Amino acid sequence: MNDRAQGVNQIWLSKADVTEVEERYVIDALRSGWVTPMGPQVDAFEAEVAERVGVRGALALSSGTAALHLALLELGAGPGTSVVVASMTFAASANAVAYTGAAPVFVDSRLGDGNVDPALLLEAVDTLQTEGQSVAAAMTVDLFGRCADYAALAGGLADRGVPLLEDAAEALGARSADGPAGSFGAAAVLSFNGNKIMTTSGGGMLLSNDGALLDRCRYLSTQARQPCAHYEHSEIGYNYRLSNLLAALGRGQLSRLDGMIERRRQIRRRYRDGLADLAEVRFLGGDGSEDDRDNCWLTCVVLDPTMATSADGLIKTLAAGRIEARRLWKPMHLQPVFDGARAFATGASEYLFDNGVALPSGSALTDADIDRVIRTVRACVQES
Repeated sequence: MNDRAQGVNQIWLSKADVTEVEERYVIDALRSGWVTPMGPQVDAFEAEVAERVGVRGALALSSGTAALHLALLELGAGPGTSVVVASMTFAASANAVAYTGAAPVFVDSRLGDGNVDPALLLEAVDTLQTEGQSVAAAMTVDLFGRCADYAALAGGLADRGVPLLEDAAEALGARSADGPAGSFGAAAVLSFNGNKIMTTSGGGMLLSNDGALLDRCRYLSTQARQPCAHYEHSEIGYNYRLSNLLAALGRGQLSRLDGMIERRRQIRRRYRDGLADLAEVRFLGGDGSEDDRDNCWLTCVVLDPTMATSADGLIKTLAAGRIEARRLWKPMHLQPVFDGARAFATGASEYLFDNGVALPSGSALTDADIDRVIRTVRACVQES
């Protein structure tokens, strides 16, 4: 450790923000005796999230990945089909496609906000359909807490007969001009992993206005058990349901969600003010005029590639001062595990990966913590 960092607190990228509110919810669930998957806390959590997002129904599951998997199965993904996927995302988005046996086809980003390029995505669908391939679905990703451009996507996909699956794992509480994150497409997915805007420790949720889709996924998520007095199974199912205890934690977090989002927005504004004069640093997502629509899960900056300091260099400098920062997602079409997968690439997501850095953004961080990050970034950039 750098001698200057001795005795300085560690600043984490996005640590869970948990208080006595969540503790009370979990203790109530424990005392109720419901400690298994399913239960009254699960039912209430599903209803509250569905109401918050503005959809007809929700299914609480063990992870966002599980939700993606089930949704893709019900949208028809499987061997002999393709699923068009935003390339700049966490591996879970693409892995869920692979679970079904479908072929992922990756689409590059827009440079401005890192979200999928709508025109390129529709071009990919057109190309695949012209070649006679079956496109089971197109998956968007609401990157770092900002909605993809659904105004440019939804109608075009509907015209082509391709269902939209919204991976809103990072974006609960965000919205676009057309509606809240999690409300778009045939189905949408949330993640409640420990570093997300709110957490159930591990968990996720499938959202949809299609009751039949949710019913089918609910059945598959409980090992596809038939409605018999004994255990009867006529097809393969999955052990994907969320526990009642974790749902209680989620309900406590959901009760505080607006405050946690507002704190992350305050942190975004503090970063913008503190780094505004550095021409070598730009904020992913633009000038801040739409920050009130983002949930500001992670504040990300993109460095001028002509600088002497690289993204890795800045991350190492921050780490020496006990500050966690990370590269942006490595595009899926550049991942070894998907070597050979088809991609419609412009180089935008690769550029963002090479030059982008996610800064500490957790809602429990203090102004003093953020100021320390700002000072470290400024010193690193100005010395380069």
